[in-house]
Amino acid sequence: MQNVANGVLNAHEKLLIDQAVAEHAGKPGALLGIMETIQAANAHKYLSMEALRYIAQETGIPPATIYSAATFYALFNLDPQGDNLICVCRGTACHTRGSRDLLEKVCLDLGLSGQEASETNEADKLALTTPDQRFTVRTVACFGQCALAPVVEVNHHILSHVNERTLQREVKALGQTAKIK
Repeated sequence: MQNVANGVLNAHEKLLIDQAVAEHAGKPGALLGIMETIQAANAHKYLSMEALRYIAQETGIPPATIYSAATFYALFNLDPQGDNLICVCRGTACHTRGSRDLLEKVCLDLGLSGQEASETNEADKLALTTPDQRFTVRTVACFGQCALAPVVEVNHHILSHVNERTLQREVKALGQTAKIK
């Protein structure tokens, strides 16, 4: 593969990728481990196309294979993520208990396009980030916490039996915390 990423990635990013490749070389699931390490080290928790190309160059894995893995697994992000992550469950139990309304309300409160959120169906995956990159709102197919529906995850903390007021309070608290930083 042509050395396409060298002009875009900085030396620190290349070093991180080189270290991840060396650390995972020869291990089962090496590619996933490499991508997970690189994404975790990124300030906005995503894999840039330049990083994917450089991984391909350094591992000899075809770029299409790397891109396929990055888009197949929900763990990986190809777009910058906000500082705060809000995941709304779209599973059947959560849907019947109002998760669609929660999703639309949080998108509206954060100034994200309510139209995009309302036009998606149950199978669609949604990931919207505020322009200031303080919040990303995502949907997941199911958290497996159906008895606690509707479920929302806020910065990796599961909230159960969520209503609009609870979610607004959580988002408001995150907004105040973000201003203090």
